[in-house]
Formats: sequence, structure tokens, C-alpha cells
Amino acid sequence: MTRTYLPGVLAMAAIVVASNILVQFLFGQWLTWGAFTYPLAFLVTDIMNRVYGPKAARQVVVIGFVFGVLCSLVGTQIIGEFGPLVTLRIAIGSGTAFLLAQLLDVAAFDALRGGKWWRAPLVSTLLGASLDSAIFFTVAFSGALSFIEPSNDVAWAGEILPLLGVGPAVPLWVSLAVADWGVKLSLALLALIPFRIIVGRVTKNTQHFV
Repeated sequence: MTRTYLPGVLAMAAIVVASNILVQFLFGQWLTWGAFTYPLAFLVTDIMNRVYGPKAARQVVVIGFVFGVLCSLVGTQIIGEFGPLVTLRIAIGSGTAFLLAQLLDVAAFDALRGGKWWRAPLVSTLLGASLDSAIFFTVAFSGALSFIEPSNDVAWAGEILPLLGVGPAVPLWVSLAVADWGVKLSLALLALIPFRIIVGRVTKNTQHFV
């Protein structure tokens, strides 16, 4: 790790910490404010990958993972209205989803590196974001995985309701996952703009462009 990577490290740490805080605040019926900050982690990973290569991107991902674990440990010690803010299932789901999704993003980006400038960041983020939502919500809230933390009652997440209030009947956690996934996909498209701008500016001042 070099000082050159410091902006990426600080950005990833800030995003992880902010998202862990903002996830406590609801935005509408299906989302939290954290849903709008967390996807920026993919932007940081992709910029690091484009400018410095996959090794640097993976290093930043690992640091983000460590910060996420620390945030989860702190959350387990804070008692809210319904118990600890972070349960074992949420901690496992969050950490596993972040690490696997970000590493998939890094690998996919590297595989598509030689194509049009937008293809690698867009496709890698879509793949990583989809895996992230699938892993987190399944591990954290699916009734089929209640054995992970038997003492944690997540029956509320299994309530059968119309998908996003209008679709077929599904468990509530599925609607939460779909809403979260939709935000990630939307931000993946919007993130192409800052990706292009930031990469362009950074590569003017560095010879590490790959």
C-alpha cells in the first residue's frame, strides 16, 4: 500500500462508515438512506482498478471490509428499541456480501478492461451490486437461514406482501432486496459520469494508468 492509494482508501472508509450509520434511517417504505451511499463503494473500486490495477483495487476492498467489520462490532454494542442495531445475521450478511461482491467487481472489471471505457465499470458494478443485494438480504432475513441466529426473530421480514406494494405476493425481505437492487443499478449508470471525470483527471497526473 502506498500513499498514492490514500484517497481511495479514505473514500472507501468514509463510504462504509457513512452507510453503516445511514442504514438506520428509513427512506420511504422499502429503503434506507444507506442504500444511496453504499453503491459508491463500487465507484471507488472501479476508479482504483482503472488507474492502478486490480491489486490496488483489492487492497482498498480489504480495507473497506475491515472498516465494515469494525462498524458491525460497534453496532452490536448499541441497543436500540428492538435490540442491538446490528445482529449476528446482519453482520455476517453485510461482511460476506461486501467482500464477495467487491472482489467480483474487481475481477469482472479487469476482464473487461480492454473494451470501451464505460463497459468495464458498468458491467462489473451491475454484477457486483446484484450479488451484494442477493447475499445480504438472503443471509440477514430469509427464514430458511434462521439457524444462523435462532435467537434473532426476523419473522417480520417473512410477512407475505405484494412485491413493492404492487406485484405478486412475496416475503417482505424480497421487496426490500429488489428495491435496494434497483437503487444500485440506477446509481451504476449515474456513476459513469464521475468515473469518467475522476479517471480523466487522475490519469493526467499519474503514469500508473492501466
